[in-house]
Parts: sequence; C-alpha cells; structure tokens
Amino acid sequence: MSVGFMGIQFGFALQNANTSRIFSTLGANADEIPILWVAAPLTGLLVQPVIGYLSDRTWHPTWGRRRPFFFAGAILATIALIAMPQSSMLWMAGAILWMMDASINVSMEPFRAFVGDMLPKEQRTTGFSVQTFFIGVGAMIASGLPSVLDYFGIQNTAPAGIVPDTVRYSFYIGAFAYFTCILWTVLNTKEYPPEDMEEFEREREEMNFMHGVKETVSGLFEMPKVMKQLAVVQFFSWFSLFCMWIFTTNAVTKNIFGTTDTSSEIYNQGANFVGICFLVYNGVSMIFALFLPTLAGKFGRKLTHLICLTAGGLGLISIMFVSSKYALIPSFVGIGLAWSSILAMPYAMLSGSLPANKMGYYMGVFNFFIVIPQVIASLGLQKFMEIMQLEPIHIVTLGGVLMIVGGLLTLRVDDND
Repeated sequence: MSVGFMGIQFGFALQNANTSRIFSTLGANADEIPILWVAAPLTGLLVQPVIGYLSDRTWHPTWGRRRPFFFAGAILATIALIAMPQSSMLWMAGAILWMMDASINVSMEPFRAFVGDMLPKEQRTTGFSVQTFFIGVGAMIASGLPSVLDYFGIQNTAPAGIVPDTVRYSFYIGAFAYFTCILWTVLNTKEYPPEDMEEFEREREEMNFMHGVKETVSGLFEMPKVMKQLAVVQFFSWFSLFCMWIFTTNAVTKNIFGTTDTSSEIYNQGANFVGICFLVYNGVSMIFALFLPTLAGKFGRKLTHLICLTAGGLGLISIMFVSSKYALIPSFVGIGLAWSSILAMPYAMLSGSLPANKMGYYMGVFNFFIVIPQVIASLGLQKFMEIMQLEPIHIVTLGGVLMIVGGLLTLRVDDND
C-alpha cells in the first residue's frame, strides 16, 4: 500500500522542487510565478471530492474500490511527467502542470481513504506515520535527482528558455518510478468489500451527476466538528508550505548564490542545492515518521503537531538570516519535522470522526482546506508583493509565521476517536 504512495511522491516532489525553476527558465519573473501555480490547487479543489465520492461507490471483484483510481491517475501522471520538461513556452508548462496535478490527485485522494478503509482506529496513527515514511523515501530520492545526475556528468545548464538535462532526465526517471510503484500496489493489495452489499448497491444505483453535486454541497455543511477545527489548522499549514514551494528557489538563488540569471552555471547550482534542501526535509520527515506514533502516544496528537509545526515555522523564518548554503540544512531539518506531522497527524485525528461509508468523500472535502489557501496564495501573492515591495525571501518568512499560527490553532481541536 505504502509503495504506491512512494511513487506518487516521486511526482509530487519533482513538481514542488522544479516547477518554479522551469517557469523561471521559460522567462517568468519572480512575482509572476504564483499565478502560474494556480492550476495545481484549483485542480485539487475540483478533482479530489469528485474522486472521493466516486471511489466510495465503486466496487469491482478484482480491482476493488480505490485501485481503479490509483491506476488511471498513474497513467495520466506518467504522461504529464514526461511532457513537463519538454515545455518550450510558459503557457505550455502551465497547462501541463494542470494535467500533472489533476492526475496526481486522482491517484492520491483514494490513498488517504485507503488507510482509513484498511486499518482499525487504534492503528491509524501508525498507519499514516508509516505512509509518511514511504512518502519521505520517494520525495527524498526525487528531490535529489538533479544533483545526482549533475554529479554523474549530465548537463546542468542550457541556453535561455531550455530546461537543463538534469531536470529533464529527473522527470523521466520520476515517471517510471511513479507508474511502477502504483502498478505494484494495484497488483499486490486486496481490499475489503462493503459490509452491507445490498445497501452499497442501492447507493450506487442512486449515483448520478446531480445526486453527486447535491451530496457534495450538502456535505460541506455537515462536516464533523473535528474536521471544521482541523480545517483552520490546515489552512495556515498549507499556505506556508505553498510559499516555500513557490519561492525557495528564487529566494536561495538570489539571496545566497547572488544571481537571477537562469542560464548561468551559478543559478543552476543554486537550484540544484534547493533540491538537496528538499531532500533533507523529506529525509528528516521519513525518519521522524517512525517516532511519531510514540510521541503522539506520550504527548497526544495535538501537542505533537504543535511542536512540529513550530519547528517548521522557525526553520522557514531562519532562511532569511542565512548567508551560506550549508547553513540552510538546519532550517530544512525543522521543516522536515513539520512536514512529517502534516502528512500524518491531521489525518489520524480526522479519520476517527468520519463515517466509514463516506471516508473517501470526506477526505476529498478535507482537501479543500489544503487547496483553498494555495489558490489564495496563487491569486493574491503577486499583487501583495507589488504593493508591499517584497522579495521572495520575505514570502518564505511569512510562510514560517503562518505555520506557527497553524500549530497554535491545533490546541483547539477535539481529538477524540
């Protein structure tokens, strides 16, 4: 099960670490990059509740409930990963980002519900933590690929407007890893059939477009209390993460490597080092995930999440005061602690409050509070930067402050299964 998530994170990590680099290479200015990213969160906003609703009402004797969606998303994501570094114009890269994020969401949303389907409540904290471990494995390898390929002599620079070979080949490797891991999961996992097959068949017969729209809208007003409380935490956490993903490359290459020339060797060395920093936070997340169940058992899931988000927020803030590339490493260690908890604790707290027959749907709705802050960031940060005359490093710092706010808001959550 977790091998599939490892594959998904190959694609997700390549997207997060390299998309801004590709946009900059194709001529985007720093303050234009947020609006180019808007495709990714908008896609999640539309896709995940729909996929959750459909997967809740899917059952095939061979394919099960969630696995058809894993496989369909994997095919589309593989195509998008191969196409992304072939982009020659900004509009093309933006369109492929839309396709890539939609495809990743088709695979990823059912995986969240899959853990809830397969594990009893007392094992879900451990289940989501193990899932986080495998997410870290995939993301760590993917984030470091451009630097590894550069070490082995693959060309790391290219003429203006051309994506370097190190990035192109990284995406090709990621496409292979994504598809292979998902295929392994599809072929080697079994799913439990619905407990009440007659009721399930009745609900499936009622399924149509209007019924789906009605249930989706009504479900937004019937969210469990815990879900509403966690929604606010997610808003601040993911707004800060989006600030990091969008602006770290521009902040580091300008403030530490001292250049904005995307065709220069020093810029591409800086962009590769950002990949190393992302490798660090994913590696820390992977290792720390093994200890999360113990810490949550001792201190409670709320306090554990608060501590981790505070560490991540301080890590993001500290980037502003760093003057050498190696001094970035401790900053991203803190971010790794936060990322590990973000991938596990909210879902562990949420899953115990959800009805089993709507697990996929509510996990999809919960994604609203991940993508809405990203949509706001994509649409609003460009104007905010212009009015306040801010640089990318200032937005990364803002992200750190908001992550700490999200941690404090965790204390309001009623964490009871």
